[in-house]
Amino acid sequence: MLQPKKTKYRKQQKGRIKGISYRACSLAFGDFGIKSLQAKIITNRQIEAARQAIMRHMKREGQLWIRIFPDKPITRKPNEVRMGKGKGAVEGWGSPVKPGRVLFEVSGVPLEVAKRALELGAQKLPVTTKFIVHPKYTEKL
Repeated sequence: MLQPKKTKYRKQQKGRIKGISYRACSLAFGDFGIKSLQAKIITNRQIEAARQAIMRHMKREGQLWIRIFPDKPITRKPNEVRMGKGKGAVEGWGSPVKPGRVLFEVSGVPLEVAKRALELGAQKLPVTTKFIVHPKYTEKL
């Protein structure tokens, strides 16, 4: 699963995800993609589940780009522990996603296959998404 090799600090503050995404808001590598319509933190497990679902439907043909990387540590305290006594241990990694951010891109497969594969991948994610097509590809149709 995805996680950073090394970080400057072990734990981070939670923060808030405000506004819309101005970076990675259009397709850069593939012909098809899914774009987030909500703000949420997507964990490394959810990214991996979506990747597996997409690649399984495409039968490992074509190419897939993951445009998000989980580099924010997510901490949690154990069950039935009293309040206080510091911040919990790092449980996993997540990627804060704003609305408009492209999450996955695909190329090298037909439109129908890509659309179905990305729909299956989007079901594994906690955000609502939108299927997008590169403008150059629509000219070919």
